[in-house]
Amino acid sequence: MIRPALALLLSSAATAALAAEDLTTMDTAGYMATRPASLDMTLAGRRYNAEAPVPPQCYTRIEGHFNPCYVCHQSNTDGARPNFMQDGDLQEAYNFSEAGMTNHWVNLFVDRSAEVAGISDAEILDWINTENYSDLPARLERQDFGGWIPDLDGYHTGVAAFDGTGFARDGSGWVAFNYKPQPSTFWPTNGSTDDVLIRLPAAFRTTAEGVESRDVYMANLALLEIAFQDFEQVDLPPVNEVAVGTDLDGDGHLGRTTLILRRDSYLGGASDRPLQRMMYPAGTEFLHSVRYVGVEDGAITTPPRMKELRYMVKSTDLTIPQLRSRYGNELQEKLDENLPRYVSLGDRGMDNGFGWTLQAFIEDADGALRPQTREETFFCRGCHTTVGGNIDQTWAFPRKVRGAAGWGYIDLHGMPDAPNRGGTGGEIALYLARAGGGDEFRSNMEMIENWFADGKADAARMADKDVATLISPTPERALMLDKAYRVLVAEQSFLFGRDATVTPPVNVHAEIDEATAPTLLPEYRFAHDIRLDWDAVLD
Repeated sequence: MIRPALALLLSSAATAALAAEDLTTMDTAGYMATRPASLDMTLAGRRYNAEAPVPPQCYTRIEGHFNPCYVCHQSNTDGARPNFMQDGDLQEAYNFSEAGMTNHWVNLFVDRSAEVAGISDAEILDWINTENYSDLPARLERQDFGGWIPDLDGYHTGVAAFDGTGFARDGSGWVAFNYKPQPSTFWPTNGSTDDVLIRLPAAFRTTAEGVESRDVYMANLALLEIAFQDFEQVDLPPVNEVAVGTDLDGDGHLGRTTLILRRDSYLGGASDRPLQRMMYPAGTEFLHSVRYVGVEDGAITTPPRMKELRYMVKSTDLTIPQLRSRYGNELQEKLDENLPRYVSLGDRGMDNGFGWTLQAFIEDADGALRPQTREETFFCRGCHTTVGGNIDQTWAFPRKVRGAAGWGYIDLHGMPDAPNRGGTGGEIALYLARAGGGDEFRSNMEMIENWFADGKADAARMADKDVATLISPTPERALMLDKAYRVLVAEQSFLFGRDATVTPPVNVHAEIDEATAPTLLPEYRFAHDIRLDWDAVLD
């Protein structure tokens, strides 16, 4: 039997009524009752949002001087990074395709106050503290799933799944690292906690003879950090140079060391692989769990339940000329206002066109993780393909805490508000001043109350505060945002937006009118490096 929402979608008259230009003007209650869920669209073979890679935050009202956009959109005119997207103009104006001029993320315009009020604190706490990860691998195997299947035991337990230096206790090769969350979507105060893991290919985890070696693996991870940070040396957890077979610290003898110098190539079984500046070797994997905001004894935590589980693998090494060419093609496509295209790999996810494969899982209506639909994964390309701020399509690893202190499960407590490379002052304080609020829409009133005075970010009030203090919500706000997202899960309405909003944010466009939308004055546009100057704040 076809659901009423799907039947509505399949009729030509209803399809016209659901056209993007009508979504923000039609009766909200009527629309909410009839719109299809994500899986309905897939079943119908239809795509709702042709510009899904343009995230909701891109529709913020900049009003001539608010600029949260600089965090993602940059022009790399000096070739300092292997990212040639040259999209710094998106700080200035809404240079979207015709389809992108309509904000398809209509969940932003829905008031969920009644639904949120109907969920008790006890209910939501029980929900977020019930894990939904451990049964996923077996379910996928029973379905003959053809993509990557999660292979990390106990991941739902968070920090307990890793030792003190971030290595997964199950021997799977996954390594957790401590990093500073990117402003501001992944700040807990805006509705999600998360963690990111890395796994290098097998050759990087073995000696030249093919014997598995944690010492070799740790040394290669440190070399990757050197490659991304332009360091000449970096400290690392203790490594046995005898096991590696190399004098890592250059002191003339083999022993235990906590220092590694820059080299031209990796070590052990990967000694034939060159160290490439700001580029991962093919076969590198990332695992990213996006979770609810946990509350335990009044403190903010990373809870067991996952909203999403995201996986990336670098499937192809591309040279700098090849990357420059692909970015050039992407730029021309955007200049021509062509809609973005994607290559679906079925169960394996989606090819992002720049050497990476993206795959993800998201909660179904009952809270079990399910593979994302193609359009839900298409959304992921917005941050991991077509923006000028990322480095080799990633965000978290370039923001790792420097050296040995950065190997371990994410922990924001005690983490200083490090400035961006080339910048001065704390990054969070700077973002709040430039964005004019604690989120892109300037709707996080708790952040404004905490860190603003007379309508402006108060740097003095933020001085010497750690990252956890700066970006954690109160328990009350955390549970409210958890409840709002729980409503989205029940609706399965991710095609229309994933932001955990309770009431519609005011500072967001439903439609962009190129003739009247304010542009950003030159003095409010900024160059930005997502990497951080830890030396400025760490001993």
